[in-house]
Amino acid sequence: MNLVITPEAVDHLKGALQRNSDAVAIRLGVTTSGCSGYAYLVDYAEQPTEADAQIEVDGLKILIDPISEPLLAGTKVYLKIEGVNRTLCFDNPNVVSECGCGESFAVGASVPL
Repeated sequence: MNLVITPEAVDHLKGALQRNSDAVAIRLGVTTSGCSGYAYLVDYAEQPTEADAQIEVDGLKILIDPISEPLLAGTKVYLKIEGVNRTLCFDNPNVVSECGCGESFAVGASVPL
């Protein structure tokens, strides 16, 4: 899977994972939501499923379900820092539009679903 996660985002996710002793990985995904159709999902995973794609970046295990995988293909995950605020952001080449509030997005017809 061609997912890029910046070193700052990896460090941020590693810290979050260390604070949850039950989790063994971070789950990245996409869920149906909002007025544009999809929203990003970042969650803890206690164990992978047989269907999960598994990638490791600098010691961080990341799981992606098969439905989310084509929607996240080519995405860059980075950490945006503004003052004391830290936000995990997604630069996804599959996105063709976003809702006005930025909470959800739509993908192009060329993405296999």
